[in-house]
Amino acid sequence: MDLRIFTEPQMGATYDELLAVARRTEETGFDAFFRSDHYLTMGGDGLPGPTDAWITLAGLARETSRIRLGTLMTAGTFRLPGPLAISVAQVDQMSGGRVELGIGSGWFEAEHTAYGIPFPSLRERFDRYEEQLAVLTGLWRTPVGETFDFAGEHYQLSGSPALPKPVQEGGVPILVGGGGKKRTPRLAARYAGEFNVPFMSAEENARLFAGVREACDEVGRDPSSLVYSSALVLCVGKDEAEIARRAAVIGREVDELREHGVAGSPAEAVDTIGRYAEAGAQRVYLQVLDLADLDHLDLVAAEVAPQLG
Repeated sequence: MDLRIFTEPQMGATYDELLAVARRTEETGFDAFFRSDHYLTMGGDGLPGPTDAWITLAGLARETSRIRLGTLMTAGTFRLPGPLAISVAQVDQMSGGRVELGIGSGWFEAEHTAYGIPFPSLRERFDRYEEQLAVLTGLWRTPVGETFDFAGEHYQLSGSPALPKPVQEGGVPILVGGGGKKRTPRLAARYAGEFNVPFMSAEENARLFAGVREACDEVGRDPSSLVYSSALVLCVGKDEAEIARRAAVIGREVDELREHGVAGSPAEAVDTIGRYAEAGAQRVYLQVLDLADLDHLDLVAAEVAPQLG
């Protein structure tokens, strides 16, 4: 079971705070450091403000050496697919081939309003998202010396040199995720290297994983060629007092966290992750909301990860 650290810097973080978490992620043996891609807090004052996802990852690419780096999820509404392909490929080069791109259609209307970003209807956002996946993968997979053209409803590219190329052969791995029952599984089957289910029960994970496997069968893709992953909030402590303290810092109730996240004692965390593994998850993103609490990562690395095999 891969364990990855997942952060939400829009709640208020500096680059230096994110760097400290990423370095501890690497030092303690976790597989990857991922971050959200948002520009507005969902609670509290958000001070000192958000940080840009791909600028952050570019910095971390030069200041880490082993862990994989990525987004969960980049908002498709924020960036045009051509320039995004360039940015992600460059960060992949800067990291020596350690980058992954989680990308979704965008959903948080308030951050768009706050920063002047267009926010079309859900149908249009999803149509654009599908075209973005086609453009990103098409640009990266175009052989050097050839050009890429795309004639979509929302994006048109003509004679693109499709440069620069990522370090990773075939392009940067794409993550598709969510609870959609029709279009999302089809897009995962067509474009993704990984399918992620965010903050849902093990039973829902199993159902959604099954839908992606079925979509793979329909397009003639081996379902086992995808990685299946889950994202869950983290709140683990050595004793009840530490668990309660960590829950209070992030404004959550212990019982609710035990029901919906990876929470409680290290033994409870192992059991919870085990249920998700039984549901088909091969990788878990642990959402760390208190970026100052590096001891939290140490505890999970020392007492949870070794029991997962």
